[in-house]
Amino acid sequence: MKEIILVKYGEMVLKGLNKRTFEDMLTKNIKRRLKSIGHFQLSSAQSTTYITPLDEDIDLGEVTERVGKIFGIAALCRACVCEKDFEDIKIKSIEYLYDILSCAKTFKVNAKRSDKAFPMKSPEICAELGGILLEKFPNLTVDVKNPEVTVTVEVRDTNAYVHAENIKGAGGLPVGSSGKAMLLLSGGIDSPVAGYMMAKRGVHIAAIHYVSPPYTSDRALLKVETLCQKLTDYCGSIAFFCVPFTEIQEAIKDNCPEEYFTIIMRRLMMEIAQRISEKDNCLALITGESVGQVASQTMAAMACTDAVCRIPVFRPCVGMDKTEIIETARKIDTFETSIEPYEDCCTVFTPRHPKVKPKLADIEKAQNSFDFEPLIQKAVEGTQMKVFEYQR
Repeated sequence: MKEIILVKYGEMVLKGLNKRTFEDMLTKNIKRRLKSIGHFQLSSAQSTTYITPLDEDIDLGEVTERVGKIFGIAALCRACVCEKDFEDIKIKSIEYLYDILSCAKTFKVNAKRSDKAFPMKSPEICAELGGILLEKFPNLTVDVKNPEVTVTVEVRDTNAYVHAENIKGAGGLPVGSSGKAMLLLSGGIDSPVAGYMMAKRGVHIAAIHYVSPPYTSDRALLKVETLCQKLTDYCGSIAFFCVPFTEIQEAIKDNCPEEYFTIIMRRLMMEIAQRISEKDNCLALITGESVGQVASQTMAAMACTDAVCRIPVFRPCVGMDKTEIIETARKIDTFETSIEPYEDCCTVFTPRHPKVKPKLADIEKAQNSFDFEPLIQKAVEGTQMKVFEYQR
């Protein structure tokens, strides 16, 4: 019995003349994610991608798990391939769904007939197959409102397909369909969530991290690299840029008012991120900031930070509270890594009384009291890059 995976599109369905571009990108992302499992044939029709395994020993459970994390997919399911003949549909439905129907108490049949040449209409398919399954499985009763199992028959162009479980997909748009952006990735909870949320909108993520040895440790860097690797489950390959930041932070401490340390630091981080973004073809920056969460994330502080930015800054967590952010972090398996007790450079030289409502003129005056340009250039030139790939 031939079994395949049906992948159903989400908002890609709403695309117009460029829909094919999104489909091609999704297909490429699926191929990359499944490359290490085996060989597959992929085809697309009627807002569905068909994933057909070409090797007999392929674990479709693992395929389903991997595909379920690919953005651009609303739902997916394992399905049995049938001839467009009701007798074949009947026989294979009983055999393919035997285990699940034997254990269930209630069910219903749902039919979708996109091939209008098929001699039976959808209500007829439902009635006929439902009666046969009731006769074969005396443990079952029909419940059209809240069934334990929904048996679905899809009659399409070349074949009919039977399945009993729709798995919710990751949603969003295929990664890469909305351009590339640079994620300021700290070791905290928020920034990995921000990267995940922008990848869901089709953005290909690169990541930048700042280290300040000896104030930050190798374990802190390893923690961030682990977060970056975990994000590849959803974001695909990620170029990771590690910036030496010690001299800049020491210069801020020695030359700027303490109450402005954090905002000036963030402004310089943004400047460095922009210069590296230009080299890596990133069109925007991404941060994990949430309004009011800390002193540097008030609207006034964000305005001072954005004043140095020449490209857009996306803050997908900006309206979320900490509970919502943590919930997403747990979902994408970054939370436990993020709470490991290894501090990043954002905690170095933290002011005792940070300015909550800074004025841009005061920040610029404080920053301009020292020439940071040589240190910025040195940090950019000393940046190390590595690429994290999806490894499973």
